[in-house]
Amino acid sequence: MSTPYPFTAVVGQTDLRLALLLNAVSPAVGGVLVRGEKGTAKSTAVRALSALLPAVDVVPGCRFSCAPGAPDPGCPDGPHEAGTGDARPARMVELPVGASEDRLVGALDIERALAEGVKAFEPGLLADAHRGILYVDEVNLLHDHLIDLLLDAAAMGASYVEREGVSVRHAARFLLVGTMNPEEGELRPQLLDRFGLTVEVAASREPAQRVEVVRRRLAYEDDPAGFAARWSGDESEVRARVVAARALLPQVRLGDNALLQIAATCAGFEVDGMRADIVMARTATALAAWAGRTSVRKEDVRQAALLALPHRRRRNPFDAPGLDEDKLDEILDRFPDEEPDDEPDPEPDPGPEGGPGGDGGPDGGGVPPQADGPQDAQSPAGSPQDPGSPEPAPPAGSQADSPGSPQPSAQGPDGPEQAAVGAAEPFRTRMLSVPGLGEGAAGRRSRARTAHGRTTGSQRPRGHLTKLHLAATVHAAAPHQKARGRAGRGLVIRKDDLRQATREGREGNLVLFVVDASGSMAARQRMSAVKGAVLSLLLDAYQRRDKVGLITFRGARAELALPPTSSVDAAAARLEKLPTGGRTPLGPGLLKAHEVLRIERLRDPSRRPLLVVVTDGRATSAGETGGDPRELSARSARLLAAEGVASVVVDCESGPVRLGLAGALAADLGGPAVTLDGLRADSLAGLVKDVRTAVSSPAPASHTHRRVA
Repeated sequence: MSTPYPFTAVVGQTDLRLALLLNAVSPAVGGVLVRGEKGTAKSTAVRALSALLPAVDVVPGCRFSCAPGAPDPGCPDGPHEAGTGDARPARMVELPVGASEDRLVGALDIERALAEGVKAFEPGLLADAHRGILYVDEVNLLHDHLIDLLLDAAAMGASYVEREGVSVRHAARFLLVGTMNPEEGELRPQLLDRFGLTVEVAASREPAQRVEVVRRRLAYEDDPAGFAARWSGDESEVRARVVAARALLPQVRLGDNALLQIAATCAGFEVDGMRADIVMARTATALAAWAGRTSVRKEDVRQAALLALPHRRRRNPFDAPGLDEDKLDEILDRFPDEEPDDEPDPEPDPGPEGGPGGDGGPDGGGVPPQADGPQDAQSPAGSPQDPGSPEPAPPAGSQADSPGSPQPSAQGPDGPEQAAVGAAEPFRTRMLSVPGLGEGAAGRRSRARTAHGRTTGSQRPRGHLTKLHLAATVHAAAPHQKARGRAGRGLVIRKDDLRQATREGREGNLVLFVVDASGSMAARQRMSAVKGAVLSLLLDAYQRRDKVGLITFRGARAELALPPTSSVDAAAARLEKLPTGGRTPLGPGLLKAHEVLRIERLRDPSRRPLLVVVTDGRATSAGETGGDPRELSARSARLLAAEGVASVVVDCESGPVRLGLAGALAADLGGPAVTLDGLRADSLAGLVKDVRTAVSSPAPASHTHRRVA
């Protein structure tokens, strides 16, 4: 077994280390979500935490880690008698993103259950993580059905396994820790709220601190055991402090004034529900215990708010998590602390910064002391870190991008360029779906064969059986009972009799936006409405778990502004900064879409695309291709239609006189056209419920469309 990197050797990342240690002190805080760019020690710090947790007493031989003093009465390995148990280290169980449902919750031996009537249950990762840590790296990429199981277990503290009349239940209380890179997509709001705390991490921009990170990492890789031994003293000190804080925790007093501060803070930031208040109370109590105090102070409430509220106050997926610290201070100042107690303040540092005592730790292996080293780039001294982005983008509509302040046009290589305008208020759209039955990644858009959903039939299992079709299995086994010498009431079931249930659910698609940014779209009112419409569709794509891509065309060329990604936030950010102006290379835009879809088909052949073209239909430039612009756009559209790409055209033409060019483009694409006004009126799905294309037919004329009033 490899030697883990010591927790106390992690450089900087003050908020991350503090959040993890608070959960070690009080698991009731509810876990940590760590957001940040790759290469910022997220996984390293989480994996190192288990070494600081106190040992766990368990019933000998129990696969579900029952506590000997209070064993679970419903434990599948029970019943257990209360008594002494064996001590073992706390476990950190890692849930892979691609894990199966059976690996997470456990699996029943269906063959033995049917033939012998016994509950032969093999525990899963939830059982292994009971009374320990469940760690999910890249938690935002976890499949929806696994997220549903995690939500159930986190809410009830137990895991239920139901298989065709056979039921198993066991306790599953664990500390949930997840790490994610926001660029790869956001997390479902339901699971996001289950994390007690969240921290935003980024690599330090201080050269001296970056040098220290490299030194320690190289020293660890040269001699992992020796490096860990040099930090063993610091690890022991932090472990002892965690144990002392746990012992002190029941004595910490959460006064009425602190409760008022918590309630006023949650109300002031308009967080949903009451979970935020409870998490803040538990976090503030853990902070006081970690500091060695028996009463909660205003600074504890403030720090608890910075850790517990940012991810709970997002109003939509495009809002960056963060907290206005000036507003927070204003709220807390209304409730001054009660009379201070006589307790001396302990060491103020939340955890090790090059060593728990601040002495820099051992300097073997080329590691110098760091007591006077640079502050953590995310947490400047004396100012708690705003969990928002370390380098936030300027707000929409500010400075030169303000729609209310006309700016002079800039002459770029693609013609006159107008400054970017802000998007109109997004609205809710109804569903656009790809026709037919797909087999793509689980999502919420188009019909597909999936592991979850309604049962539509049965088949012989391909590999491990996951969903038994009971009726089909019995039907397959029944004719052979006499030949197999059946004597009792039970069926004689063999492996060849087992049938897998086939199910139909929903898949996520690749929604590729092709947005006209030419001069004909440059009128501020129209472009603002266009951006609002696309933003609304992006929000719909986020909710339906789609991948999205963004192509823009203006001047003489088309540009892939955002390659297909799961990060809808990134698409919204690129859209907000989109400038306009110049001629209209509609044909090159469609050809660029064809190229992108061809590459994505090779990368992910099971994910079906949905093309959304946002334009007024004008084609005034053929770009580098040359030729007649209108003929090029028509030929490009027919090429996409011939390959069975499901498409919809959002017609942005306005004014009393309409040329109908977007409608002609839609006919060439073999899809419907929807006016921008109709889209803004939230009537998209009322006009178009399904985008109908005849995937099997190469002739565009054979495509059919259904319009629903």
